[in-house]
Amino acid sequence: MNKDANLQMESTEEKGSDWLYLAILVAVATITSAILNWVLQGIPLELTIPLLNKPATVSLLLFYFVIFGGGSYVGYLGLKELIWEKRFSVEFLMAVAAIGAGLIEYLLEGATVLFFYSLAEYFEDHIQDRARMIIEELSSYIPDTARRLRITEEEVHIKEILPGDMILVKPGERIPLDGRIVSGISYVDQSVVTGESKPALKRKGDHVFAGSQNSTGILQFKVTKIADETLVSRIVDLVIQSRKRKAHMERLVNRFAKIYVPIVIISALVVALVFPHFFSGDQKTWVYRALILLVVSCPSAFLVSVPATIFTSTATAARGGVIIKGGEYLENLHKIRSVVFDKTGTLTLGRLEVTDIELRDQTTHVLNYAAALERYSTHPVAEAIVRTASDEGLDISAAKVEEITEMPGKGVTGLVNGAKIAIGTNEFMKENISEFGSDFDTASKCDLHSRICISIDGEFAGTICLEDKARNDAAEAVRQLKKRGVHTVMLTGDTEQIAKRMAQELKLDEYRAEILPEEKQKVVNELRTKYGPVAMVGDGINDAPALAASDVGIAMGGSGVDVALESADIVLVKDELVRIPYLLRLSDLTMKVAKQNIAVSLATKLALGVLGLLGITPLWFTVVAGDDGVTMLTLLNLIRIRRFRS
Repeated sequence: MNKDANLQMESTEEKGSDWLYLAILVAVATITSAILNWVLQGIPLELTIPLLNKPATVSLLLFYFVIFGGGSYVGYLGLKELIWEKRFSVEFLMAVAAIGAGLIEYLLEGATVLFFYSLAEYFEDHIQDRARMIIEELSSYIPDTARRLRITEEEVHIKEILPGDMILVKPGERIPLDGRIVSGISYVDQSVVTGESKPALKRKGDHVFAGSQNSTGILQFKVTKIADETLVSRIVDLVIQSRKRKAHMERLVNRFAKIYVPIVIISALVVALVFPHFFSGDQKTWVYRALILLVVSCPSAFLVSVPATIFTSTATAARGGVIIKGGEYLENLHKIRSVVFDKTGTLTLGRLEVTDIELRDQTTHVLNYAAALERYSTHPVAEAIVRTASDEGLDISAAKVEEITEMPGKGVTGLVNGAKIAIGTNEFMKENISEFGSDFDTASKCDLHSRICISIDGEFAGTICLEDKARNDAAEAVRQLKKRGVHTVMLTGDTEQIAKRMAQELKLDEYRAEILPEEKQKVVNELRTKYGPVAMVGDGINDAPALAASDVGIAMGGSGVDVALESADIVLVKDELVRIPYLLRLSDLTMKVAKQNIAVSLATKLALGVLGLLGITPLWFTVVAGDDGVTMLTLLNLIRIRRFRS
């Protein structure tokens, strides 16, 4: 976590402690005053309190100190906001209420106002800190030191480690920095970062994230990010920065409060100064009721509830491996009517898999030859063939491979243990019929997929079918979205046949095939006009224009976290599509809780305001029920969000 974030949290904790100390001081002073009044039987001192124009007692002086001392502190905070931010704050209203009660000799009630207000402020900060603790908890999982491997193993602070350094992590230890595994195999619990419940098997070439816990084996990995740039650190920073991107509801409440508070102050003055001339009751009675109006009209409950609700939801999502960059995006999710998916790397794994091998002669070891030749290529087709051979336990390392010639986008040729091997597309084979032979089938089970032909010593030997398979949870994510009435669309540059088959498999409402990346933005705009707000889900790399054009851009972060963090409004750190309907449900709950809090706050305050003006409710009850009580109730309502699970 960066320094600014730490300072922000520390200042919040200090502020919460100040309110607790004030509440304790007021409580102790009030109780002591009551005891002294009983013990000394109200014996007057040889002085008169000027403002009250009456003889002082020890008890009265203590009350005087509590109300005017504590009230002045609260008023000072309110005046600072009035002077520097040009707005009336809750502290300003409470200070006026407490000091005003003291001036009209409602001493116990003035002290009660200060006590309950200070106590409520402390609990308010404490409850909001529970949300911040989720963010602090993420950072706490990162160890301070790491085992760096140079000439010898040395333990150093993570701030001293640079990209390229080698790190050793033993079983049971947490991974200190982001990196890529160089040697070793182990199960790693990365729930802190991705939210996934089961440990993931990590081996050579896989990425590991700071904060994850190594479970079973020894891992050596090369560091890719310094401490301040690890994924966990960036998640923490983004969640904290998300508070700057306020939701529309949050901005609306803040604008309302700027108008609302001055109106309340003017109304209280009218009640105190004008009502005594038109209604029964003396000046003191109507000043008291004006103070009740001030207290009950304090907007703290709905001012606090909306930003606290948004931040709690953002922090809850982060704990589940979803980064939401601001309240406005969380609010927009509630309005989404259609979701657009990129196909490759989003609905699919973005990785070719061998689905079938068709042999002309069942005795020919096609996969052995193909994998031996392709192991020198980095093409996705080659990687899929080599991976399949490895999974089937074939040893291709001993094969003698010579004279490799690769034609990009077409095929590759070479000698494998003396045999002339050619691997490539139908077109590649047709172009070289004289060299590779013409006796190969054009019909195949894999006509809709990538079809690779293999020739051995000039004779057709068979075909390998490859496919980019749908993610395991893609169909379930689409089903859940359609269940809530969301229109689902797939965009792809693949052929009509491939797109149609994938759309039917996942039961999507609509698909667009053979579409260029720059055309996706146009489709998003069309769907918005037809259905309403649109969410675009892509890999964060070539979908940037469409992500930007959508109302909410959601990027799959697993394969390109850095790019996704920059280009999207929301990032799925672990590539789980079922997180999208989860996000929509979380947004629904967030907006529901925020609206409930505002409604309860305003309804309670209106009722108590009327009762206070009629003289039915006393000042102390108004503080407990009308302001601090409602504030506490709205904050406790946030527990529903913190307990929300997918």
